[in-house]
Amino acid sequence: MSGVLIKGSLVHYETLGRGKPILFLHGWLGSWRYWVPVMDELSGDFRTYALDLWGFGDSDKSCERYNIHAYTELILAFMDELGIWRTPLVGHTLGAAIAVQTALQHPDRVPRVMAVGLPLTPETIHRKLRATAPNEVLARCFWGRQRPYPEVEIGLAKTAPQAIARTVEAVAQLDVRSMLEEIDAPVLVVYGGKDTVIDPAQADELEDRLDGARAIVLPESFHFPMLDETARFTRLLRDFMDIETPAQLRELSIKQEWRRRTR
Repeated sequence: MSGVLIKGSLVHYETLGRGKPILFLHGWLGSWRYWVPVMDELSGDFRTYALDLWGFGDSDKSCERYNIHAYTELILAFMDELGIWRTPLVGHTLGAAIAVQTALQHPDRVPRVMAVGLPLTPETIHRKLRATAPNEVLARCFWGRQRPYPEVEIGLAKTAPQAIARTVEAVAQLDVRSMLEEIDAPVLVVYGGKDTVIDPAQADELEDRLDGARAIVLPESFHFPMLDETARFTRLLRDFMDIETPAQLRELSIKQEWRRRTR
């Protein structure tokens, strides 16, 4: 287990591979662990990092810093501690919102963002998840029609009380549409087509209204596409890492050979 002290508080992280860095940010349920399959597949070409946000996993829980500003400062301080000046961010729900905010406020540090399950408005988040309730109650909202993943469930017992509810509220207060409009870096937003937690219909709005962001739906995925369709998700991420121009971003798609290869 690796860790660094940031503002006097422990931040747990893990790293795999060698090469250019990629930093993964988990969402409302779980910890760094559910990124491991993707990190493992990328480890031959990238130095992958995944951390536990404050209040989650094995990171500090002594202070309730459950707001996007505090988490953005955490990400920048973490990068500084590890000597990472500039890195793509890959975030899931809460992590996606943090990644977008970090890219908006510090464009020199974040060259691109993959935002998985990014809610554009509070209404696109499962209504039961927006209620104030214990972590164990809110966790039931994430599974819907799919079985729980051990990689995700193991983090539930380690999550600080009210961390899920407070961070859902923090994301719901953001004006995500305006944030996306102001980011200069390429942004790829990914939704699971069968997700019952975050409405995947948002992808149509992004495609119609924003030039600098691209939305893609993985039709067979639920709320955790990095686990539901690891090979397809990782291939999409690899292709996104190669994007250099807005035109290339617009052309990015789920290729037919991905479907044949990952069946």
